Amino acid sequence: MADVGSGAGALGALWGKSAERAGGKVNLLISHLLDTAAVAERIWDQLLAPSTKKTLDEVAGGPGHGRRFFAWLCAAHDCGKATPAFQFQWAPGAAAVRANGLGWHERTVANRKLRWRHELAGAYLLKRELREAKWAEQQVTWVWPLIAGHHGAFPDEGRTEPPRAGKGQLQGGADWAQAQTALFERFTLELGFTDLHEAQPAVVPSRATQLHLSGLIVMADWIASDKRYFEGVDQLADVSMTHARERAAKAWEKLRLRGGWGRLSAPGPEAFRARFGHDPRPSQQLVMDAARRMERPGLLLVEAPTGEGKTKAALIAAEILAARFGADGVFVGMPTQATSDPMFGQVRAWLTALRPDGDLASQVALLHGKRMFNKEWRSLTEGDDPEAPFAGIDEYGFCEDDDDFGPAVAAFKSASAPPVSRGPAEWFLGSKRGLLCPFVVGTIDQLLFAATRTRHVMLRMAGLVGKVVVLDEVHAADVYMSQFLVEGLRWLGQAGVPVVLLSATLPPAQREALTTAYLAGADSREEFTVNSLPQPTGYPAVTAAWMGPGRSGPRFHVASCASWRTDISVALDVLPEIIPAPRSDRATRDEARRSADESVVTLLHEQLTDGGCALVIRNTVDRAQSLYRALRAEFDDEVILLHGRLAVGARADRTERCLRLLGAPSQGALSRPSRLIVVATQLAEQSFDVDADLLVTDIAPIDLLLQRMGRLHRHDGRDRPPKLRRPRVFLTGTSGSDRGAAPRFLAASEGIYGRHLLLRTAAVIGQFTDKGERSWSLPGAVPSLVSSAYGDDDLLPREWAEEAAAARALWAENQRQRADNATRFLLTRRGDKEGRTLAGLHTVSLPGNGRDTDLDAVVRDGEPSAEVILVLHDGTTYRTLNGRALTVNGDVAEELLDDVLAGTVRLPSGAASEAAGTLGPLPGWLGHPRLRYTPAVVLDAHGEGALGEHGVRYDDELGLAVTLAHPRRW
Repeated sequence: MADVGSGAGALGALWGKSAERAGGKVNLLISHLLDTAAVAERIWDQLLAPSTKKTLDEVAGGPGHGRRFFAWLCAAHDCGKATPAFQFQWAPGAAAVRANGLGWHERTVANRKLRWRHELAGAYLLKRELREAKWAEQQVTWVWPLIAGHHGAFPDEGRTEPPRAGKGQLQGGADWAQAQTALFERFTLELGFTDLHEAQPAVVPSRATQLHLSGLIVMADWIASDKRYFEGVDQLADVSMTHARERAAKAWEKLRLRGGWGRLSAPGPEAFRARFGHDPRPSQQLVMDAARRMERPGLLLVEAPTGEGKTKAALIAAEILAARFGADGVFVGMPTQATSDPMFGQVRAWLTALRPDGDLASQVALLHGKRMFNKEWRSLTEGDDPEAPFAGIDEYGFCEDDDDFGPAVAAFKSASAPPVSRGPAEWFLGSKRGLLCPFVVGTIDQLLFAATRTRHVMLRMAGLVGKVVVLDEVHAADVYMSQFLVEGLRWLGQAGVPVVLLSATLPPAQREALTTAYLAGADSREEFTVNSLPQPTGYPAVTAAWMGPGRSGPRFHVASCASWRTDISVALDVLPEIIPAPRSDRATRDEARRSADESVVTLLHEQLTDGGCALVIRNTVDRAQSLYRALRAEFDDEVILLHGRLAVGARADRTERCLRLLGAPSQGALSRPSRLIVVATQLAEQSFDVDADLLVTDIAPIDLLLQRMGRLHRHDGRDRPPKLRRPRVFLTGTSGSDRGAAPRFLAASEGIYGRHLLLRTAAVIGQFTDKGERSWSLPGAVPSLVSSAYGDDDLLPREWAEEAAAARALWAENQRQRADNATRFLLTRRGDKEGRTLAGLHTVSLPGNGRDTDLDAVVRDGEPSAEVILVLHDGTTYRTLNGRALTVNGDVAEELLDDVLAGTVRLPSGAASEAAGTLGPLPGWLGHPRLRYTPAVVLDAHGEGALGEHGVRYDDELGLAVTLAHPRRW
């Protein structure tokens, strides 16, 4: 390398962390860079998946080269701090730098209009140094964005140039260039390279691999920025890679970070019984065989009826795929928070069976906003040590040296530290870091977040790469969410992540879209057409897809088998309602609802005379509450209400009670009642493992209707009342279609699902009849039913033609508009999906800091999340929703925190905007680490209050009711 002269001496003055942020003593810049490199070595040795190591070895030039190259990249991350633009910011450090002969024009450098952040400066210096070291331009081009983006956003190249108005002062002159070169030389030599040219990689990785690498660099930096473990080193003589490795080893031990199962052995034929206690069913064997046939990482799509055992098949397939392709853990994504909770327990049980002598089950993270109410999670994570193992990083995931977030850091440091857990390392549980845990169960939103153009998205993607990704009930993703799902599959396909998708069944178009997205990513193509994707000919079925070697194109394996259960004939009846005309007055709508409720009460009175358990699913909360009141008057305490506007504590308790009363016989199950009615909303549609003798449901699109039917006669061997021995479904929420007229549907149902799909569902119900009686043979008929409803053929009666055409046009335009609405938030824009580097990925990015709460509405196509905590006020003192006293200001003692949080409830959309504009935390919550950002709704002793112009009432039985000041009139 070039003679740097006095530049090497400047390394004893250039500071990386101020004394305030390094435990009271300045940390030299070269010390921080070597600390980060040493952490990177620990990440490589004890966290990275075998597949990731293999990929990085290939990038770096062959087996054994990846580790050192990865450490070098991490060391280079803060090289931009070796500039006047950074060094002037801390007066004591600036004085020491000036004393070593490196100066600047103070007014120019301090001009905020000329601000040049150190990550941008780092990219600029890196490009200069690598070009001088004769790196190939294609290697320079992909490496510099990793440095420019290590604070969470990838700029375009133009932003890395110093402002011209700075006239060279921001980057420094020749003396600064010598010091900067000396810095590169020092950490390069410390890592064992003979010179900077030798550090050059051999292969340009895919953009997905670059994003993964970027996330790992951020992780290494955040850990090395923790002043608890990396105190300042202010003497150059004390700086060495040996010393940095000692510090990193101690930090790693205290942080308790670890990977997953390492390299797995391929599970043999006996594995399924060993994991789950019984031999595989034919469909489960089908899935395992398909996983073994896949020649490269790819997409495995499993379609099978509810109760078939898809989850077990997916988990054993994950083992097979992990063993074959080097994955070190799993992410299991569920459609909702409620479905994530039982899956958390199932994954932990599977991991315990997989390695009985290990502790894999303790390393499973549960990722959703209500996990504190999951008893299994809390028992795993509560501890006694008050010392937090990840101080130094603020609660939003930003390093302390990020000048933009000083107030957030100060707030975090003032908060009481969480206890050390017995579960996953606490570091993994911070914002944006959860997916880095080796085993993760959460909502599918976690994957969708990784497909958004937001700050620190690289951390989310880094948490997915190196795992097997399992997504359950993918049919539940609507057209808006599907844009993020497709984008995520593209990135996972390019990264070589094996993905298992589960669904009761998929319309052929959706199956093709998901498969195409994954293969397009695997082939690094923006436009990709799957020619003649084989279609399953039976049910259950599997579709496996992967890219052949080289440019040989996609490979497929499609197979099907018979279900383990014999088809049953399900009878369908329509219980027609009076459907009010659009914009009817309140009296008309109220009368129609009373009539609808009474018809269901009469029906259940007739059907349950000999006992039995019925499930009633309504499409709206208001409708469920109204029916519950009517049923309680007839059946008293034999009725349970379950919906999304219950406070989370009550909702969790009721869900658990339903599962114990009506679920499969198991340890902890309660005796099945002689008679019970569960009134629920769409919460009962997905992964709600209850067995109903009778189903009453509002009409919904055919695939969702079949999901609801999956709760009917779910478990064999039940002794059911004589009237209910044949499974029967009563459809509500429709006028029926007598005399050839098109049926009318509830306005709310049309608002949720669209009239087009409801009309096609109604037509399918009319077509599939048996000797004049509506009946379906399930599950065998599921694929044909779904294909018919979602097909393009003209199955609607001629009398419906005009209405159907209008409904279809409106639906198509709505679908197009919603898909377009999502594209502006996707990680890559149209025309950029074949990009070769990360440069400019965040040129137009989402507002906010990319926290989960910011992104909920982004990926779910709704207004910003409006969750509040309900509290009571008796005139002098605040109380929790269950009546426990707080203080006059609402201060919360630790033993009352759970009671306060149990009052959390989500507001309906019509009132959500009021929460954002008018509500805030109670005065006593402002200093509380978990409540200071949480809005409260204060109710009087009778449970009544106001939300702006709207009336609010909470009833222990009914849940939240909001009386809108300006209700919609249908």
